[in-house]
Amino acid sequence: MKPSGRLLFGGRDRVFDDVPPPYEYAVRHVRERFDRDAFHDAVDEPEAYVFFGVAPCNVGIDYDWERIPAFLGWTIWNGTKERLFPIDKAEQVFERLGLTPLNTFQKELNVRDFHPERLDIPESAWYAGPAAGVVIENRRGGRALVRESAVDEISDHEPIRGEPAELADELVTDARVGRAVEAIETSQKPPTTAEVHARVFESIVREEYVRLDKGRVDWETLRSAVGSVVAEKRGKLADN
Repeated sequence: MKPSGRLLFGGRDRVFDDVPPPYEYAVRHVRERFDRDAFHDAVDEPEAYVFFGVAPCNVGIDYDWERIPAFLGWTIWNGTKERLFPIDKAEQVFERLGLTPLNTFQKELNVRDFHPERLDIPESAWYAGPAAGVVIENRRGGRALVRESAVDEISDHEPIRGEPAELADELVTDARVGRAVEAIETSQKPPTTAEVHARVFESIVREEYVRLDKGRVDWETLRSAVGSVVAEKRGKLADN
């Protein structure tokens, strides 16, 4: 966060100048929900903190997209003390700031009872299948990630290929338009065609990313085509 209160976003290795399409849905969510006033009141140097989390996007697992949050907070870096928050404290902070933390499966396991090679990955809270992995933390702040190998083997998503206009006709469904309008109205904004267009495109990328990426879609051309279909659908609704 900048001293001005402006949020900065990035991936594993860089800060974004322009937010890539797969992250747009999550960035909008965080910007709308992050309680800047509460954060500024709680800390002396807002720019010293970095928030880490997961932006769920379909890279192989078809989550329940209507239920899973756009962003799941994982941990927070305190640059003043040069250390990460403990997971339980980070959970509390994310909740106070209006963001959903990653769900915790188990707490306070004695080290003598922990055997990573025999760890059973629990069921995911967001789809009918195993979680993608488990983050393990000890009392000193050390962390490790145990991945679910079965999730890595998911590869049965057929590419979506075709002209952008054809893809937009298929992907801009009435359900997606309806969810976009509902989300806009919930945020107490007017559901303009431009706003609906932006949200529909973001949801398409989030929910269909792996298939569109395999089909080598041009994201900006698809964005434009989605806008045309959204405008057409909105026009028909207005006429009726």
